[in-house]
Amino acid sequence: MEWIINQLRVHPELAIFLTLFAGFWLGRLKIGKFSLGTVTSVLLVGVLVGQLNITVDGPMKAVFFLLFLFAVGYKVGPQFFRGLKKDGLPQVGFAVLMCIVSLVAPWILAKIMGYHVGEAAGLLAGSQTISAVIGVASDTINQLGISEAQKATYINAIPVAYAVTYIFGTAGSAWLLASLGPKILGGLDKVKADCKALEVQMGTSEVDEPGFSPALRPVVFRAYKITNEWFGKGKKVSELETYLEEKDKRLFVERVRQRGIVKEVSPDLMLRPEDEVVLSGRREFVIGEEDWIGPEVIDAQLLDFPAETLPVMVTHRTFAGEKVATIRSQKFMHGVSIRSIKRASINVPVLAQTVVDSGDILELTGMKHEVEAAAKQMGYVDRPTNQTDMIFVGLGILVGGLIGALSIHLGGIPISLSTSGGALIAGLVFGWLRSKHPTFGGIPEPSLWVLNNVGLNMFIAVVGIAAGPSFVAGFKDVGFSLFIVGALATAIPLISGLLMAKYLFKFHPALSLGCTAGARTTTAALGAIQDAVESDTPALGYTVTYAVGNTLLIIWGVVIVLLM
Repeated sequence: MEWIINQLRVHPELAIFLTLFAGFWLGRLKIGKFSLGTVTSVLLVGVLVGQLNITVDGPMKAVFFLLFLFAVGYKVGPQFFRGLKKDGLPQVGFAVLMCIVSLVAPWILAKIMGYHVGEAAGLLAGSQTISAVIGVASDTINQLGISEAQKATYINAIPVAYAVTYIFGTAGSAWLLASLGPKILGGLDKVKADCKALEVQMGTSEVDEPGFSPALRPVVFRAYKITNEWFGKGKKVSELETYLEEKDKRLFVERVRQRGIVKEVSPDLMLRPEDEVVLSGRREFVIGEEDWIGPEVIDAQLLDFPAETLPVMVTHRTFAGEKVATIRSQKFMHGVSIRSIKRASINVPVLAQTVVDSGDILELTGMKHEVEAAAKQMGYVDRPTNQTDMIFVGLGILVGGLIGALSIHLGGIPISLSTSGGALIAGLVFGWLRSKHPTFGGIPEPSLWVLNNVGLNMFIAVVGIAAGPSFVAGFKDVGFSLFIVGALATAIPLISGLLMAKYLFKFHPALSLGCTAGARTTTAALGAIQDAVESDTPALGYTVTYAVGNTLLIIWGVVIVLLM
């Protein structure tokens, strides 16, 4: 054991990977539905490893933090700038107000409790579950005209306060929004009914979902043998599809077998009793068709054909700003279904009245030739790749970091975004540029996950290791009272947000819940809300406010230091 400890001291990079391994493992453990989460687990393991007095070079921490911030901006950039348009301004205004409350509440509580600047920054980071504040606030403290010892005291206090307040910041946010939120908005039953009504208004209803919870469903292909008298002596394929559409069932005839022979499908092909047909469409439309077409058949030959699912990025020159219903009505969409819509890595419900934004990723499913033809009309085919445009990433962080390094002096105090703030802003701009010109700057989702999660947690690991020796003493100083203060700092903005959404902005209850979760960047809370109200519609209010909240809450790491 002594040999291992000595090796960790000689090779501190191994200590970081030990912290990542143990932290990620601990973060996966659950007690019921509760878990510490990866970031908190990595921090606590880092603190434990830091008791061995291991010294880690500073630049390594900064590099990974810049990668993380650029990735955050890149992911939300399209939605951030989209929110600045007229139809997104109410949600932007809501997010800005809520973010201001999210800053003011911890600041006032810190002042009342007599916390110093490091404890206040940690309170903000943990109670609002915005881990990046640790790095941004640390950079800003390093610019203050105080002694190095004082800087170290403040910076080492940040992860202590963060660890104490983050647990309720995460679990408490989910509980408040999923349990208390619907009560504030009129009661759980009323909110459920309002969400169902919104689904109907946007193009779906419970009759389309027999036996299914309202989660996103994949597109399916199912075969039936025609026995119903409706077909009489024969009906054309076009007549069957028109009949289905009139019944709000958007289904397509993909294959037909007549007298043992599989035939090419055309609009004028006649369908007769005893023929076998393959229908494609979203699952909720296909279920139940055997009631009037005929019994379902499972036949490998009939169902064995090349279907394809393609991810397509919608660009501003194609169908950005159009509703799903408008896109579905296009001639090139015949035989093609929209399997899912991802916006800033969040699934939004595929409803007829859902508006598609520039930068959205639509998964199109259907026959190979139909899907590929539709994809060319829809936007840029974002085929899966394992290559990241590192020229784009490197240039973005360089330019952003240089801009962030510029400072102005107010009252003798240098004020700047810092290199970390600059990297975030560069990510926003470069992510937006990518949505406008998708032929360059691609970062595959797995790579984005690595930049986000490994980048942040590598930084947090170094923070924990560096703060290790002083962590225990700092924890004794702040005590249990900080946990209570953190709970208040978490609850005040969330309750204020719900009240503002209801009375000031007069949002629909589903949007009120989604916007509040988004402005506080609590994805876990969004999932809890959707489970509670049994609807995906809150996601419609999440993405714009998430983009604004993610940006402002990180920048508050600079502001909280200057306010204290």
